[in-house]
Order: sequence, then structure tokens, then C-alpha cells
Amino acid sequence: MKQFLSKTAKSFKKEIGELNIVFCSDAYLLDINKKHLSHDYYTDIITFDLSEKKGPIQSEIYISIDRVKDNAKSLKISFSRELHRVIFHGLLHLMGYKDKTTAAQKIMRKAEDGLLSSYFGK
Repeated sequence: MKQFLSKTAKSFKKEIGELNIVFCSDAYLLDINKKHLSHDYYTDIITFDLSEKKGPIQSEIYISIDRVKDNAKSLKISFSRELHRVIFHGLLHLMGYKDKTTAAQKIMRKAEDGLLSSYFGK
């Protein structure tokens, strides 16, 4: 996974300096969402880009395992595949992808699907 993320970043002409992924609960991530983003709702991932302007990527990614489990169940996919999708989602944010609009969400999902196919070979 580490090599794949690094290779993906390099394909965007970026280098990963430090990428910390914190696996947590819904409650923990909701607290972060409220405190740092003023959002009062559950989410599966929050990505904090701590990078300096032209330096390597420095980031903290928080992932709710509770949300990933629920998403996997509702989408009828494996926990592993959904977890990888969420990790790739965080990396794509660090590469400059956005997901605030419907059009941007479609672009993000296509990129996630591409990374999943590359990673899993399907």
C-alpha cells in the first residue's frame, strides 16, 4: 500500500513526505468534524493537508472504521475494498481533487475506481 500511494503521488509529480492514517470511530471523527470543520455530521474520512507550498506532502487522514463498515455493507462490497477506496479518496484530495459539487464527485469517483482497478487488478 505504501509503495502504491507513493507511486500514485509521483504520477501527479508529488512526493509523500509523511502520510499518517488514523483509524477511529464515528464518534471520534464526528468530534473532529465539529471542532475543525464546523460540520455536525458523520463522515468516513477527513484529510488534513499540512504540507508547505512546494514541499513534500505532509498529511493526516482520519478514517472512521464504523462508516467504512456501514458503507461496505450498504454497497454490498468487501470491507477491504471500501477501506482502500476511502484511503485513495484521501490521497486524491492531496493530489488536488475536490468533491463539493456533483460534477467533482463524479470525477473523484472515476479516479477512485481507476486506483482500485490498478491496485486490485480488476
